Amino acid sequence: MTNPADQRLVDLDVYRTGGESVLRGLPVYDVITPAPQLLPFTYPPIAALLAAPLAAMSWPVAQWVWTAGVLVCLAVTVWFCFREPLARAARPAWASPLLFGLVTVACLYMMPVRDQFRFGQVDVLLVMLCAVDCLARRPWWPRGMLIGLATAVKLTPGVFLVYLLITGFGRDAVPEQRRAFFMAAFTAAMLTLVPFLVIPHDAASFWFSALLDSERLGANAATTNQSIRGMLLRLYLPGWLTALLWLAAAGLVAWYGFRHARGALLRGDRMTAVALTGLMAVLISPVAWIHHLAWLIITLAALVLRSDFGRPEPGAGRARWAPLIVTVAVWLYYVVPIPWWGVSLRAAEIPVLSPVLGRIVQDAFGLGAIALVWLLTRRPARADAGLLDAAVPGTTRHGANRTYEGRQVAEGR
Repeated sequence: MTNPADQRLVDLDVYRTGGESVLRGLPVYDVITPAPQLLPFTYPPIAALLAAPLAAMSWPVAQWVWTAGVLVCLAVTVWFCFREPLARAARPAWASPLLFGLVTVACLYMMPVRDQFRFGQVDVLLVMLCAVDCLARRPWWPRGMLIGLATAVKLTPGVFLVYLLITGFGRDAVPEQRRAFFMAAFTAAMLTLVPFLVIPHDAASFWFSALLDSERLGANAATTNQSIRGMLLRLYLPGWLTALLWLAAAGLVAWYGFRHARGALLRGDRMTAVALTGLMAVLISPVAWIHHLAWLIITLAALVLRSDFGRPEPGAGRARWAPLIVTVAVWLYYVVPIPWWGVSLRAAEIPVLSPVLGRIVQDAFGLGAIALVWLLTRRPARADAGLLDAAVPGTTRHGANRTYEGRQVAEGR
């Protein structure tokens, strides 16, 4: 909010411009924000319809309302992700709100989350919708509906449809996940069809034109694109080779990540499953700006749950603190603007060092996300990590789903 007026909440300005275009009957995907940003609306048409109330507000009011909303979404996400370790550690009870506040502020300091407030981004809202839908114990809404909403508003949460699909079908399938998949797909489909009834020209323009132009989102080779494709584009290889390498690398990472996400859910470690899926949204997407890494909130929670933080009967020796130390290190890694250090190092034009090390540092957040996928799959979390109880010791792989369902019924979930 303290940025210069022409640099303040620029993405919120994009949302308002889309909503204003709907209200004024202008072509949503032809209108751009005022100078000096001159940014087009890049989201699905349902997002423009939902942004209409923002356009009805004055710009100062919209800024305050949006900033407050992002803060609320962050707090809700932190609560759903960290409530178990915080509840264990809150002794005496009055310490619980204090710890919750500290964790929320700590998450806010990570660069991908800071950028939500700087640019007025929507990512924390999407993370909240997916996290709450996956982690709520007894949701009063049909599970999957919030994932469908998030996917309709911004396509990248669609990775959670893949997650629901692979865990809801096939060997050891979880029926609850299958039902959630159908609900998510139905919700996303309905919200995608609505604009064809209300603003049909804009809907057709997005799905058959604007969506196909990835550069419309911004320079894909820019430092802020930390997806696998973004990192490959910065190597400036021939276009066909970049596309081939991206498809191969993204396919391999997706196979590895989703495979282990499924395994984590069947073990009862839902938090790790959701964290891995969120990282897939960043890595395999054609474009993933730094602020898309807001999924790290869930990743930190999954790492904390691997520690003995707040447990009355901690593990032996220093090993109990190792996961917590790793969590703090990951948090610090994403607090500092490491990719921009790489830009400065490359600009220094130091022989060998600048073109090699500078490039690696420039890709630090994307490479870090790949490392986190590996880290989350190295050491299974404790049996009570996440919101599901794992299969009892000795349960066979074929019996994992029966244990899952039995615990769900027994606890009234």
